[in-house]
Amino acid sequence: MSALAWIALGSLAAWGWLLLGQGFFWRTDQRLPRCEAPSTWPDVAIVVPARDEAEVLPVSLPSLLAQDYPGRAEIVLVDDGSSDGTAELARALAARHGGLPLRVVFPGEPEPGWTGKLWALRHGVALARARGPEYLLLTDADIAHKPDSLRELVAAARTDGLDLVSQMARLRVVGGWERLVVPAFVYFFSQLYPFRWVNRPAARTAAAAGGCVLLRAEAAERAGVPESIRQAVIDDVSLARAVQRTGGRIWLGLAERVDSVRPYPRLADLWRMVSRSAYAQLLHSPLLLAGTVMGLALVYLAPPATLCGGVLTQDAAAAWAGGLAWAVMTGTYLPMLRYYRQPPLLAPLLPFTALLYLLMTVDSAVQHYRGRGAAWKGRTYARPEAAPDR
Repeated sequence: MSALAWIALGSLAAWGWLLLGQGFFWRTDQRLPRCEAPSTWPDVAIVVPARDEAEVLPVSLPSLLAQDYPGRAEIVLVDDGSSDGTAELARALAARHGGLPLRVVFPGEPEPGWTGKLWALRHGVALARARGPEYLLLTDADIAHKPDSLRELVAAARTDGLDLVSQMARLRVVGGWERLVVPAFVYFFSQLYPFRWVNRPAARTAAAAGGCVLLRAEAAERAGVPESIRQAVIDDVSLARAVQRTGGRIWLGLAERVDSVRPYPRLADLWRMVSRSAYAQLLHSPLLLAGTVMGLALVYLAPPATLCGGVLTQDAAAAWAGGLAWAVMTGTYLPMLRYYRQPPLLAPLLPFTALLYLLMTVDSAVQHYRGRGAAWKGRTYARPEAAPDR
């Protein structure tokens, strides 16, 4: 056989493994189960780190204030050095909408060795713990919750004895670039951290989605978080690993009552979202970067390339193997597109989206070696730790 045919067969073999051997990552049925209400509802503190969030706060914060929770709950919004009036807006929204009590606090500039979000969480969690809540809901300032979101999270945690319950918020998909890139972002995340593997009682795979994490306060203290993960850029995965390492049970699924309201209208916005942490996920390793680039090329770029090359050169083996690999890839992407209510015609475009992610990952490494590291909202972390395994 030709070299082209061998590449096509290698890609097809990879897709056979991904289809059946990677935790059925492509399925979207890991959803928060509806559970019976507990006999008593525990106290909950909702901690919201916020830095320059005036654009999204009018949508997200009222959804937290309006939580229909039978127990006692309060919101601690940590204004992490905002310059756009985030704190004043939060107080005004609380006065206008009422609902759960709100405290707005200021942590000051991060100490050396801390990323900004975790520094804000440290301050908010410390204040919340002083009132002795049983659970902490860690949620981003761009996340909107349905009125029963907190109630369902707590019921699931109590019913199944979970120390961490996390939902991958449904990201906004409105513009053309969002339609092309956002569903693939969740698809790739679930491929890397199959939700079924995360949710097994004796799981070795650990992950969470930082936009919505319900955490038992006792488990947080046992794991020493957020102090033990203070340098992590990929803080959600680091948090889940810290809880799991100290004996905690975790669960991760796709959200039905939790939505991100942050817009990413331009490709540049999505590019920054991905590239700021992509190289950290690879532990800042040139070898892992090279392996990732070759893996993405073989798995996602080779199928259409070998199909077209096989047709042009009349190499039937390459054309058939490449076409079949592309068909399997397309089929595994369809459930995620359905979850995001997007047309199935986007599924065959996944190789192009994967090429964009490959370039974003390479750019993340380039920025790292230029000393710009992970940059977000005016802060740069030149050499932060990735989500550590040990």
